[in-house]
Amino acid sequence: MPSHWASWTGLGFLRLLERLPYPAMLVMGRMIGRLARRLPLKYVRTARRNIEICLPELSSLERENLINRHFESLGMGVCESAMCWWSSDDRIRSLSHIEGIEHLDKALAAGRGVILLTAHFTTLEISARIMNTNRRISALYRPLKNQVLAQASDRNRARLGNAIRHDDIRGMVRSLRRNEIVWYAPDQSFRKKGAEMVPFFGVPAATNVGTSRLAQMTGATILYFSHERLPNRGGYRVVIHPPVAQIPSDDAVADTQHFNHFIEEHVRHVPEQYWWIHRRFKGLSADYPDRYARRGPPPAVPPANP
Repeated sequence: MPSHWASWTGLGFLRLLERLPYPAMLVMGRMIGRLARRLPLKYVRTARRNIEICLPELSSLERENLINRHFESLGMGVCESAMCWWSSDDRIRSLSHIEGIEHLDKALAAGRGVILLTAHFTTLEISARIMNTNRRISALYRPLKNQVLAQASDRNRARLGNAIRHDDIRGMVRSLRRNEIVWYAPDQSFRKKGAEMVPFFGVPAATNVGTSRLAQMTGATILYFSHERLPNRGGYRVVIHPPVAQIPSDDAVADTQHFNHFIEEHVRHVPEQYWWIHRRFKGLSADYPDRYARRGPPPAVPPANP
């Protein structure tokens, strides 16, 4: 239908991008991100506010430069989605550096399943493809609203692992009891049953604290999982960290706070790659301050990095 022609055009453009050499694809990704940065999008304002909250030590110019780099990273993430859907396993392996796989294999040997706990950085999707190329995973996903992209994503989802809907708790439990690896990123705003206000960069935010309960229910091992895009076209590094001795504990909020600290450290390591465009700082009640209300005209956009 004509209403879907733009989506089909975009999908065709992604398919062409995937055929480019990796360095050229990254260049195109940066160009896409730079274009999006200069459009009147609400995401720019959201990213600016999140950076103000989380990294208050940055000057106004430093924040705007970080937003520039972040949108370049988002553009590269679009290209990486094309790689996730269509690139061969050999291509993915050639760009991957995996550390800590021994922690994963040791946890699987215990026979209770593994929760591979990660967070929303712009390399989230490519990190799932990297892991699934080396060890079969069960990846949680949120269905896309765009019908064309959803169809393409569903058709190629097997490359990212066995699919579990983000709200299918029973599916997660079944996978863990089959001693599978459940790849899970519960770090975004969550205001459903079981949510708690947990500090993130020192500011309370509505958060899913169910990971510890899930691990206790199944006996699964929780392993933190970080990922990043390396500089100088060096591909990607994913790290499977050793288990934390005291997690899971009887205090789900404290466990979640520990994971938040882990995310904060990684954000400071690769700040441009964090998913700043998400409204992370929402409350569980109407009396929580609206941290995303308009605050006057935006600063001037500094020139993009060469």
